[in-house]
Amino acid sequence: MTADQTPHAFQVDLRGLVDLLSHHLYSSPKVYLRELLQNGVDAITARRAEQPDAPARVRLHAEGGRLRVEDTGVGLTESDVHDLLATIGRSSKRDGLESARSEFLGQFGIGLLACFVVAEQIRVVSRSARTPDAPPVEWTARDDGSYTVRTLPAQDHPEPGTTVYLTARPGAAEWLAEERVLALAKDFGSLLPYDVRVGDTHVTERPPVWERPHPGQAARRVALARHCHEQFGFTPLDVIDLDVPLAGVRGVGYVLPAAVSPAQRAGHRVHLKGMLLTDRADELLPEWAFFVRCVIDTDSLRPTASRESLYADETLAAVREALGERIRGWLTELAAGDRERLAQFLAVHHLGVKSLARHDAGMLRTMLPWLPFETTDGQLSLEEFARRHRVVHFTRTVEEYRQVAAIASAQGIGVVNGGYTYDADLVELLPTVRPGTAVAELDADTVTAHLDAVDPAEELALSGFLAAARARLDPLGCDVSLRTFHPVTVPALHLDDRAARHERARAEEEEQADELWAGILGSLRGGTPRARLVLNHLNPLVRRISGFTDPELVGTAAEALYGQALLMAQRPLRPADSALLNRAFLGLLQWAAQTADGPAGKPGDAEQEDGR
Repeated sequence: MTADQTPHAFQVDLRGLVDLLSHHLYSSPKVYLRELLQNGVDAITARRAEQPDAPARVRLHAEGGRLRVEDTGVGLTESDVHDLLATIGRSSKRDGLESARSEFLGQFGIGLLACFVVAEQIRVVSRSARTPDAPPVEWTARDDGSYTVRTLPAQDHPEPGTTVYLTARPGAAEWLAEERVLALAKDFGSLLPYDVRVGDTHVTERPPVWERPHPGQAARRVALARHCHEQFGFTPLDVIDLDVPLAGVRGVGYVLPAAVSPAQRAGHRVHLKGMLLTDRADELLPEWAFFVRCVIDTDSLRPTASRESLYADETLAAVREALGERIRGWLTELAAGDRERLAQFLAVHHLGVKSLARHDAGMLRTMLPWLPFETTDGQLSLEEFARRHRVVHFTRTVEEYRQVAAIASAQGIGVVNGGYTYDADLVELLPTVRPGTAVAELDADTVTAHLDAVDPAEELALSGFLAAARARLDPLGCDVSLRTFHPVTVPALHLDDRAARHERARAEEEEQADELWAGILGSLRGGTPRARLVLNHLNPLVRRISGFTDPELVGTAAEALYGQALLMAQRPLRPADSALLNRAFLGLLQWAAQTADGPAGKPGDAEQEDGR
C-alpha cells in the first residue's frame, strides 16, 4: 500500500473565518475602520519611501450604508491584487520594502478581511505608483469567498492610489453611518502623521497637544487638562511629561484627582505610530503607579495579532521601567521644589507612594519627611516622629494600635499604627534610610513595663479579688493584673499581642481536634504570654469593685470589665466573648435589681431562674 505524497492546499471557508475574526479575534466590529485607515497610511508610507514628495491624503465618505475610502498610496497592479488581496495571511509589507518596514502599522497581513465583519461586499479600485503604465485594476470580493478582478480604463482612476468601497451587510448599516465613521476615525486616527478627513471634517490633530507650542505653562496646563477630560472624563491633579526617546515613547501621564484602589485596572491609551492601539493598556505602567492615566504614542512596542493590546515582551518591560523612572523623577522634583503640590498629591495618593517606597530606598529617603502616618502624637511623618522618640514602636494591626494608643500616649510611649497598607513595612525600613533609629514592634510586655506598679501591701490585700477575677477569665485565655496608669477614666486595658493570639488559636484548635491532631497541636504549645486584662487601680470604679468579697460578684465584674476593654479597643468579638458580655450584663442587672429590692443575691441566680 502506497501513501499519497501529493501536496494539497488548505481550503478556507471565508464565512467561517469572518465569524472567527468577529467573535474571537476582535473585540468589536469597529476595528474594520482601523484596518482601512491602517491600509491607507501604510500605502502612503510605502509610496513615500520611494517618492518622498508624493501626496499624503486619506479621505472617507459615508452615505446610505456605503463607505468610500480613498488614499494616495503606492497602489496595486493586477498581479499585486491576485497575490496580495486574495491571499489570506500575506502582506504587501513583506515584499520589497523591508527598509521601511518599521514605519508600517500592520504586521500581520489580515488587512481588508476584517471589513467583512460589517460589509457583505468589498470593492477595491487601485492604480500603481510603481508601475505608472499599468492600468487601474478593480477587485470585488463577497463574503461567500468569491472575488472578481478586471482592468479599467485609465480615466476611471487617473492618479496613483487606492479607493475602497464597502457595502454594509444586513443589520450593520449603522457602522457605515457618517456620524459613526467620524467618531471612530477621530478615536483611532487623531495622531496619524498624514491628512485624514471624513468628508470635510479633519480627523488628524498634529502635533499632539503635549507637543504643541503654548503661550506659557498656564496655557499648556489648561490645554492638557482639557485633553485629559476629553480622553478620561476627569480634570487631572497634575500632568507628567512622558517623553522618553530611548524607549520610543512620547506622551503625558495624568494624575488622578481622587484616590483609587491599587487593584483597580488602569485604562491607558496607547497609539502605535499615531494609530490608537488600545485604550485599556493596564500593563503599561508599574503596579505602584495606579494613580496615573497615560496617553502615549510609541514606535517601539509590539501589538498582538488583533492589534488591540500590547505584546508582553522585553520591550514592553523596558518601556514600563522607563515610564516608572519618569514618574519617580516627577515625585522627586515635587519634593525638591513644589511642596504645596506635593502636599496636595500625598493627601490623595500617599498609598501609591508608600507602595513605591517599600521597594525604592531612594524614594523612601526623599518622601520620608512628607509621607503621613497615624501615631500617638497625631498625623506625622516618620522623620518627625523619629526625632521625638528614642524608640519608634509600631503595631501590625489597627486593633492592636487602638487598644494601646491612649494608654501609650499617656505613658510617653511613641507608637505608629502599622495596621494600614504598607505602613508596618515602611517603619521596619526606617533604620536603612535613617541610621541609628531604633524600631521595635510593640508587645504587651512593653506596655505593661511602662505602667506603674501598685503598692505591694495594697496588692496583697486585694489578692482574693485578683484570684477570683483570674479564675473567671482563665477559660478565655486571659490573665489579670493590677497597675496604676493614666488616663484615670480608663478602668481596664486589654493587652493581646500576636504571639498571644497565635497561642490561643492553637489551643482552641487543639480542643476541637481529634486525638491525633490534638497531640500534634499540643506538641506546638509555646511558652508565649497569654492575653492580659490590666486593671487601673487609680480608677474609682475599679477601686469600688476591688472591695467586693463575693467571688461570684467579683467574677461577673471582671467579665464586664473584660468586655468593656474589648469594645474600647474595637476588637472583633469571638462567640465566647459575645456570650461573656451577655452573661455579665444580665448578671449585673440582676444584682442591681435585687440590691434595690432587698438583700443582694448572686449574679448567677438570674441564669438559674431562667433555666439556663
